[in-house]
Amino acid sequence: MSFDEAHRTKLPYFYPFKFGDGQITVLSDGPLELGDPSENFLGVTPKTVGEMLERSFLPLDNVVLEQNVPLVEINGKTILFDTGMGTSKAFGPTTGRLLTSMHEAGRSPDEVDAVVLSHAHIDHTGGLCNEAGELNFPNAEIYISESDFNDWTDGSTLDSVFKFQVENARQNLLPHKDRTFFFRDGQEILPGVQALHAPGHTLGHHCFMIESGNDRLCFLGDLTHHHVLLMERPWMEFKYDTDPTLSARSRTRVLDMLATDRIQVMSYHFAWPGTGHVAREGDGFRYFQSPMRLLAH
Repeated sequence: MSFDEAHRTKLPYFYPFKFGDGQITVLSDGPLELGDPSENFLGVTPKTVGEMLERSFLPLDNVVLEQNVPLVEINGKTILFDTGMGTSKAFGPTTGRLLTSMHEAGRSPDEVDAVVLSHAHIDHTGGLCNEAGELNFPNAEIYISESDFNDWTDGSTLDSVFKFQVENARQNLLPHKDRTFFFRDGQEILPGVQALHAPGHTLGHHCFMIESGNDRLCFLGDLTHHHVLLMERPWMEFKYDTDPTLSARSRTRVLDMLATDRIQVMSYHFAWPGTGHVAREGDGFRYFQSPMRLLAH
């Protein structure tokens, strides 16, 4: 059975769990295929990358990342963090199922009050609009850093390898600037949601600290793309980083804070459904996935 065939036979791709006084429902946009790990994770030898993957029982020829989109319901707001690939199949045929996952969860795009974007890359903004340029979430306000909005809709400061990313940002972000709000580092952009600037992957990339009741969770966005490679060796470079050195500094700084404070995390690209904790281990970190907590019917 091919990867695509196996994906099409999967059970519904959503996971709700209680969070403080509200709820988080993780929605999948589908697995994203990066391809050869040695071409995407740089700064160490391909042999080292292969050994790390083999030790963790992971394929050596193709890195497959999840796309975990949290729908957060707290303080009277329904907030979607990132939007997946949309109709683009630039990273394989199994992406672009966010609206399907939402339907499987019994939820409607009309319910979303706010879409919060960690950064402007295609796998985070591609599902903001449909092919006609209309918002998939018609009642939502849009939140993104001003730096990422400007950098990726302009494109003049970016390498030509990002051309298709710039085209996507223009298609999804520019038509709706009138309902877009910019945030700053440390700002509580919505009740219970604080922006944390973690630049490098893009210069305006942010993580988000989410709080409700006694619960805290940090949505990492693309702080770290892989639960083994960029955790065990956080100074490794990732192909799609705008500034790999700055990205590594942000990664180690934020992960160290989360490990020290024992704060639950959710990563956009970690193994489904992407929730867990991080701890220091050796010269890097280790990710401990949380057990799933199914809601009572």
